[in-house]
Amino acid sequence: MTTKGEYRVGISFNPSKSEMVDRIKQLAAEAIDLIETIPDHDEGEIRRLKAQAQTCAEDAAMWAVKAATKQAWEK
Repeated sequence: MTTKGEYRVGISFNPSKSEMVDRIKQLAAEAIDLIETIPDHDEGEIRRLKAQAQTCAEDAAMWAVKAATKQAWEK
């Protein structure tokens, strides 16, 4: 079964077969799943903060994967 975090980061998509990409995505997925466990004390603000934190983790994974897989620029 795929967790929310694994789904959000696309845990199984790694055409480069990079161990670094696997690790980045695993850590981001774990962060998203951990954030999901924070109790909702109210209907609005806590949910908003959780969603924002999860989106930031997803964004960080995307940029880190790009950094790990980007080819050098040839001038």
